[in-house]
Amino acid sequence: MTDFEAGAGETGADPVYDVVVVGAGPVGENVADRARAAGLTTAVVESELVGGECSYWACMPSKALLRPVVARADARRVPGLSGAVQGPLETGTVLAHRDEETSHWKDDGQVAWLDGIGADVFRGTGRLTGPRKVTVTAPDGTEHRLTARHAVAVCTGTRAVVPGLPGIEEARPWTSREATSAERAPDRLVVVGGGVVGVEMATAWQGLGSEVTLLIRGGGLLPRMEPFAGELVADALREAGARIRTGVSVTAVRRPDPEGPVTVELDDGDHVEADEILFATGRAPRTDDLGLETIGLEPGSWLTVDDSCRVEGTDWLYAVGDVNHRALLTHQGKYQARIAGAAIAARARQAPVDAAPWGAHAATADHAAVPQVVFTDPEAASVGLTLAEAERAGHRVRAVDHDLGSVAGATLYADGYRGRARMIVDLDREILLGATFVGPGIGELLHSATVAVAGEVPIDRLWHAVPAYPTISEVWLRLLETYRDQDPQDLVSRPPFSR
Repeated sequence: MTDFEAGAGETGADPVYDVVVVGAGPVGENVADRARAAGLTTAVVESELVGGECSYWACMPSKALLRPVVARADARRVPGLSGAVQGPLETGTVLAHRDEETSHWKDDGQVAWLDGIGADVFRGTGRLTGPRKVTVTAPDGTEHRLTARHAVAVCTGTRAVVPGLPGIEEARPWTSREATSAERAPDRLVVVGGGVVGVEMATAWQGLGSEVTLLIRGGGLLPRMEPFAGELVADALREAGARIRTGVSVTAVRRPDPEGPVTVELDDGDHVEADEILFATGRAPRTDDLGLETIGLEPGSWLTVDDSCRVEGTDWLYAVGDVNHRALLTHQGKYQARIAGAAIAARARQAPVDAAPWGAHAATADHAAVPQVVFTDPEAASVGLTLAEAERAGHRVRAVDHDLGSVAGATLYADGYRGRARMIVDLDREILLGATFVGPGIGELLHSATVAVAGEVPIDRLWHAVPAYPTISEVWLRLLETYRDQDPQDLVSRPPFSR
């Protein structure tokens, strides 16, 4: 039996694996899957629930809460249906469905899946104790000392950051975990932060009956997207009844009665009272108790990696997913896991590693083509660079905009449809560097843009990607026509597509 094929347990009490994965969220599961598919023996270490943050406290429960809210909003814009959906949502039914989507916070099914691919699962806290060494401390105090022949993959993700404000401990604030797992809708909810978590949870709980106030330190919502995205989402939240205050910071919180309301003090001297407060103000890497100091790295730090997700300065340690701070999204972490798993397998076989841009072992999309959907009403979706990012990077670009509400498919989708589309064109190479869509039902529109950006599809070829009529996707034709019409010379060289 070769080293590559050898199984665990060859050193008696201290098992040896080809790959040890620390963290069994979607990212760790995918690393394990790719390693096992390549014939590598694999151990997976998890201190909480197999399936991780996404399955139990983020993607799945949040979208289960949001879907009925957005579906009702869409139905209210459809003639002949709007009158039938004016009443409140059945909040208890929505929460029960959320519980089903999280498997009632039990991970039996996901453990069975890992068993099915042949990975060994170790319950407990995993800590590095040296190069290729991981010690797992089980809940009962039992220790397992694992050794990895080829790679240790850190897939521990991130945790919510709660600011150290006066009164914060007594206030018992929500983070994203409490916001997605709450057993009832609070009468009044303050949301601090205008990023994705903040706006999605504001949308969900406002729709489920809470009176929501958003407190934003900056000037608007969704600051990492094109400015019009946050503006359209803010307009819709206000119309739904939410209050949005920009340019304010929380200075203290007070909850003198553990069962009473929380008072939120602001830097302008004002205050807001609520039944719960959610801080959606950032994430930190879960590396503070990982044993990084045993290998010369700083506990609590983000782990810097190359495009194969191998930690810089090592030949055996990989950091995959949010913990490397490249693109804090579940689908992007899973993409990195596929890349890293393939790279680990190639290096284990001493095979060539294709680390060139867009190569089999390079997570190039982390830099050039990261897609994201914000599941608010309206939805906001983007991929690649914004106009500001493209200009800062030194590209010669043009932003091409179109009113989504003028597209035939959008007028059929909803009365009074409001939305906007933008593509960012690299004028030197005539390819797309980015695209943003905002409007009802545009989440499924994003993958076409992702293919165009990741594939570096020339504008000339996009003319031949014919959108079906009447769909919202016809906005692609409108964007291309707008781009052509901005340059009179293009009228000569490009096909004169008509409406």
